[in-house]
Amino acid sequence: MTDPDQGATATAPAGVEAFTFGDPTPVLDSRGILDYLECWRNGRYFEPPVDLHGLSRTTRANPYLHSGLTFKRNMLVSTFRPHKLLSREAFAQLALDYITFGMAYVERRRAMSGVNHSLAVPLAKYVRRGVEPGEFFQIRAGQIEHEFARGDVFQLREADVDQEIYGLPEWMPAVQSALLNESATLFRRKYYNNGSHAGFILYLTDSVTEKDDVDGIRNALRESRGPGNFRNLFLHSPGGNKDGLRLIPVSEVAAKDEFTGIKSVTRDDMLASLRTPPQLLGIVPQNSGGFGSIREAATVWTAMELSPLQTRLTALNEWLGDEVIRFHPFELGAAA
Repeated sequence: MTDPDQGATATAPAGVEAFTFGDPTPVLDSRGILDYLECWRNGRYFEPPVDLHGLSRTTRANPYLHSGLTFKRNMLVSTFRPHKLLSREAFAQLALDYITFGMAYVERRRAMSGVNHSLAVPLAKYVRRGVEPGEFFQIRAGQIEHEFARGDVFQLREADVDQEIYGLPEWMPAVQSALLNESATLFRRKYYNNGSHAGFILYLTDSVTEKDDVDGIRNALRESRGPGNFRNLFLHSPGGNKDGLRLIPVSEVAAKDEFTGIKSVTRDDMLASLRTPPQLLGIVPQNSGGFGSIREAATVWTAMELSPLQTRLTALNEWLGDEVIRFHPFELGAAA
């Protein structure tokens, strides 16, 4: 354009061009888990108050949570006395569903004479409670696949202060900690896989540089990611300004220093929600004193956590009128 005062032609400044080297990809979003408000009644059955599929995925997103739930399941199975109506395998599914979702189901199957033949454990993730008393359905992809015989399904549920239809797991308040732990791990993986770690800003202001040169620099930087990590980059700009190209590193220390702290805090949240001593899960102590005696921890945990869980599961006996759920005392010396 022409400046009327100077009578000379001025060139409009070039616009700033910016691009990123990679976009973050969400792996697990907690919104789908906590987006439910109530047990919505759709006409035939009630929807659960939380997304059960999301809860199932959350247990696999955090090693401490998954290990704690598996540990409880294994302890219950190891002390269970198999019954002719309920096998050890079926009880393992019953125990896992209850500690994972806060609810579990047992189906009574009868012989032709009407006598109880066996007990089956349908997956709690797909069972829905019907609107009518005693109704239960098996749901897949929002469609009713199977309707259980009325009165033949027992629901074991954790008490909840907001609704009386379904149970909620006791580790529910630690969902955010579980996802934060996963996010920290994914960030650290991205930190190493990126090669440039926390990354940098390549600030180019040299007016001599042509558009083709900018494209070449961009392509060279993109090719340095992944298998091309830590490659050297040569740039020749004859006649260019020495300050026209600057490499500004992003604060690398601030980006990675919180990893250990986040992992430790979220791990403690998991252990508190599961009420499980760390030495029982194989966690290595970071202090010189350790976690104390594993034998004393196991003894206290058995009395304070395992025994109440066993008592809770015996509610099936009252509904069935038979002592199907039985346990033998756990002794650490005998198990060792």
